[in-house]
Amino acid sequence: MKRLLNATTALETGAGLFLLAAPATFAGLLFGVPLETAAALTVARIGGAGLLALGIAAWFAASDAGSFAARGLVGAMILYNLGAAVLLGTATWQPASNALVLWLGVVLHTAMAVWCMAQLLKPTPPAKPR
Repeated sequence: MKRLLNATTALETGAGLFLLAAPATFAGLLFGVPLETAAALTVARIGGAGLLALGIAAWFAASDAGSFAARGLVGAMILYNLGAAVLLGTATWQPASNALVLWLGVVLHTAMAVWCMAQLLKPTPPAKPR
C-alpha cells in the first residue's frame, strides 16, 4: 500500500499545484479551451487545493500504510478516481476537448482505482501489540 500512497502523493500534489498556479493552462490542456471567468478560475483553484490536500494526506498515510486511517484514505481514493475517470470520459464528448489527453486521464484514474481496490482486498496483517 505504501507504493500506492507514494504514487498518489506525487500525482495529486503535482496536479494540485498545477491547478493552483495555472488553472487556465491546465484546462486548456485537458479541454482545449481556457478558463476565462473568475468563477471558473476560483472553482479550478479550489479543486487544486483539494488535490493538494489529498496528496499531503497520502504522504502522511504512507508512513503508516497498514493503519485503518490509510485504508480509509485508499477507500476514498477509489471513489475519487472512479468519479474522475467517468467525468473525464464524458468530457471527451465535447467537440472542443483534447480527447487524447482526456483518455489518458481516464486510463490513469481507472488504473489508480483498480490499484486502490487491489490494495484494500489484500488481507491486513494482525495489529502489533503496544
